[in-house]
Parts: sequence; structure tokens; C-alpha cells
Amino acid sequence: MMRSVLLAASRSAGARKLVESTPLTRPVVERFVAGDDVDAAIRATAEVLGDGRLVTLDHLGEDTVEESQANDTVEAYLTLLARLESHGLTNGAEVSVKLSAVGQSLPIDGEKIALENARRICAAAAVVGTTVTLDMEDHTTTDSTLGILRELRVDFPWVGAVLQAYLRRTEQDCRDLACAGSRVRLCKGAYQEPASVAYQDKHDVDLSYVRCLKVLMEGDGYPMVASHDPRLIAIAADLASARSKDSYEFQMLYGIRPEEQRRIAAEGNRMRVYVPYGDEWYGYFMRRLAERPANVAFFARSLLTKS
Repeated sequence: MMRSVLLAASRSAGARKLVESTPLTRPVVERFVAGDDVDAAIRATAEVLGDGRLVTLDHLGEDTVEESQANDTVEAYLTLLARLESHGLTNGAEVSVKLSAVGQSLPIDGEKIALENARRICAAAAVVGTTVTLDMEDHTTTDSTLGILRELRVDFPWVGAVLQAYLRRTEQDCRDLACAGSRVRLCKGAYQEPASVAYQDKHDVDLSYVRCLKVLMEGDGYPMVASHDPRLIAIAADLASARSKDSYEFQMLYGIRPEEQRRIAAEGNRMRVYVPYGDEWYGYFMRRLAERPANVAFFARSLLTKS
């Protein structure tokens, strides 16, 4: 019930106004978001890379409704990539892009605009020697996102995909994408979806995650295991035991289980941290609260404790 309420609130303008106007929200947001601007993103990236972890950076924003906003997002990524290069960070840092932030949801030619904008970001990433992963959003965008992925991979075969285990279709999508050179991030999924397209019970989602993980680990691609669940991490490590450690990686979110992230990296594994930044943090923040009751309790304690 709590998860459904929070996910509904993530799309509510009224709830957004309330949360954003609460002064004590900011210290909690800073647990999950690196900062408002590119300077903060660079600082967080350098810190994470400094202890052997890797990074993927997300310039926050989604559901863009004006082409000018989409263009601004592209420019933000181009600036970010240039700054990563100038600071010598592109060896360990890449970027993650939500297609709805670069035009996918625009009412006219949205898919075409998103493809061209994503192409500009990929071209800039190629110049500085890093990669791009396309984030996945709610199920209504899945076919469009995978279509844009196919187009981008013609020129940029290293573009990463994200698949969400709670969707009933994902096991087949894993089979389709478990090919040589294909980078695939497998996560559970963080949007509110109907039972017709997504598993609703946590146990069913976990079982789906393991089935999908087996497909990816048995394939010829590069699996990216995005989970904070100790059981799933252990299963992933077991499934990957026959692979070289540079043929897959673990991924976790910025601010969640950082000591476990460091432990995994210290054991010689590739451990990548998803680092979001920017002032459009509301939707991302609410989905993080929805994922774990502990996050909600942390938020509530902060609001009830005087600074």
C-alpha cells in the first residue's frame, strides 16, 4: 500500500509542491542525489572513482513537454561529458539517459526527436571515450525505447539497455538482447504498473529477476546486475562464477549501501554507482522512497527532527 501511494505521489504536482517546499527535505534528498549542478556531479564522481568503484551519471529530469527543455537536457549532457574528459574521469564514468527527458514524450515527432538527441549524446560520449546507457521508464515506453536502442546501436554498438524484471515481457527481452557486445542492466523496476503487464508480488518479481539473470549470464553479452538485495547479489555472483570478472558488473544507487558497494569492489568486482544530479530530483526521490520502507522511515525521522 505504501509503495503504491508513494509511486502515485511521484506523478502528483500537488505532492511535488509540498515536498519541494519543505525545508527539511533537502538533507534527505542529499542522501540520494549528488547535488544540483555539474560541479557537484564531478565532485561525487571523483569521490566514487577514488575508492575503486565506477560511475554512471544521470542528469535528472523526465517527461519533458517542450522541445526547448529536451534541447537543454542534451546540452547538459554535452557539458557533463566535456567536464568528465577535462577532469580525466571518462575511464570509469559513463552517462545514463532517460529518453523522455530528451523528447520521447513530445506530442509531435517525439520518438524522432529523442533518437536524434540521444544520437548527439552518444556521439559526444564516443569522442571522449566513454559510453551511454538508456534508462527504462514505465511500460508504455518500452517498445519505443528498445526501438531507439536498435537505431543507436547501428553506429554505437556499445549503447547500454535497461530491462526491468517486474515486467512480464522481460525474460524474452533478455533473450533478444543477450548477444555479443550487448550491455544490459537488469533492475527490478520502480514504476507503478498494472497487473496485466507486471508482477505485483515481491516474490514473483524476485523469481523473474533470477530467470532473467540466468538468461543474461548464459548469453554472450555484458550483464549489469542492478540490485541492493543480498540474496540476488549472491545468486548473481554464483551464476557469474564461470565468467571473467571484466565480463559483467554490479550496480547500486548512490547513497544506498555504500559500504557494501566498497566491499564488492574490494573483492575485484566491477561495481558501478548510479549517481543522479540536478534540480529535477522529485520523481527520482519519490521512487527511492517507494522502494524500501527503511527509506521512508529515514525521511520521516528527518522531518520530525529539528535541525
